[in-house]
Amino acid sequence: MASIVKAIRGTRDLLPPETALWNRVESTARKVFARYNFGEIRTPVLEATELFARGVGEETDIVSKEMYTWEDRARAASEKAQSLTLRPENTAGVVRAYIEHKLGDTGQLQKLYYIGPQFRRERPQKGRYRQFFQIGAEVIGPATSGSESPLRDAEILEMLATLLDELGIPRASAENEYKGWRLLLNSVGSSTDRPRYVAALREALLPVKDQMCPDNQRRAETNPLRVLDSKDEADQEIINALPKIADYLDEASTQHFNEVKAALDACGVPYTVNPRLVRGLDYYTRTTFEFTVDLGLGTQNALLGGGRYDGLSEMLGGPKAPGIGFAIGEDRLILTLQALEEARVAAEGEADMAKIDAYIAPLSPAQNAAALALARTLRAGGLSVEVGDGTFRLKKSFDAADRVARSIVILGEDEVNAKSATVKTFKTGDQAKVAFEDLPQALSGQA
Repeated sequence: MASIVKAIRGTRDLLPPETALWNRVESTARKVFARYNFGEIRTPVLEATELFARGVGEETDIVSKEMYTWEDRARAASEKAQSLTLRPENTAGVVRAYIEHKLGDTGQLQKLYYIGPQFRRERPQKGRYRQFFQIGAEVIGPATSGSESPLRDAEILEMLATLLDELGIPRASAENEYKGWRLLLNSVGSSTDRPRYVAALREALLPVKDQMCPDNQRRAETNPLRVLDSKDEADQEIINALPKIADYLDEASTQHFNEVKAALDACGVPYTVNPRLVRGLDYYTRTTFEFTVDLGLGTQNALLGGGRYDGLSEMLGGPKAPGIGFAIGEDRLILTLQALEEARVAAEGEADMAKIDAYIAPLSPAQNAAALALARTLRAGGLSVEVGDGTFRLKKSFDAADRVARSIVILGEDEVNAKSATVKTFKTGDQAKVAFEDLPQALSGQA
């Protein structure tokens, strides 16, 4: 017998009913983004390796250790081999598209969102996969379009707060029965502030780096900012004593950050300034942020993150185009929503089950055609319906219906002739004869 071929480690299949939750999340995101005048962009999952080396940074963990990269061999003498990479993130690809399609020539602010898979060869763990999914958005354009304004930063953050609210994730507070989201905020300064801070950080790490874990010793040399992101418990005392970025901001960066905070205060979006939140990708400038949650994700509790990248377009050979964006780890968002539902079930004693409206149970094969015709009519009216089979025993039909539907519609020879069905509602136990023409109203009333 041949061995079973399984999904590659770090990937997995998404199956019903879980995919219904994924669809709800993505549908909610699309609706929220549309209200903020964002349009969808779809970029290739394959990009030139150079895009990420230049944009994300050669010394980042993503580029140096995690990318899926290969040489795409030439197939003809006239072709050249090219190094290709499965995209590990999507901001660089969106900015590449902005440059390639000359979107800046319109003079307008570009507000773009995406939903799709990304790929990183990292150690699989809870909520982290080698093929993972992100929901993200970017705001980019020439400075004359207002793309540099702190208002853009605050609008992105307010939109994210709205999205999490509408998905049913509460804001964290002492009054909340369920743990919720928190916004962590910082500024990493301008392109001139950041090198001064990195130099100070490297100098401060020099006498203590040998006391740190191997990963942080390497980061101290190649990308000191990544040391601040470390979750290694043994290194926290050293990290807490390192210089703070706030002490290296120039006047313009300080004013920008203050205006972002003032706009969030005006909108009632709560936040906490975290001076260690720097995010290690080379393209970040000024505002950086993370939304964290207190349930479902363990110690690695970042749900989404992002920041401003005012120089990324120039890094990729394009025009000056300040921008800001974010990426939500959709896998981790789903885990959070599932944990939130489990917490509600534990507290309230019952789940809000996503069941369909009805299950039609024909009592014999002779009623199969009539059952399908009835289901067609009900579905045309907007109801969700499953159809059983006349070969099933009635008990089997009841068991199948109870698992997936709020009501069972029993259809025998007498019911077909009388054009009325026996309807039983599982939640209440009520049972009644209902004329076919009255079924849509009766079944929708069970929701």
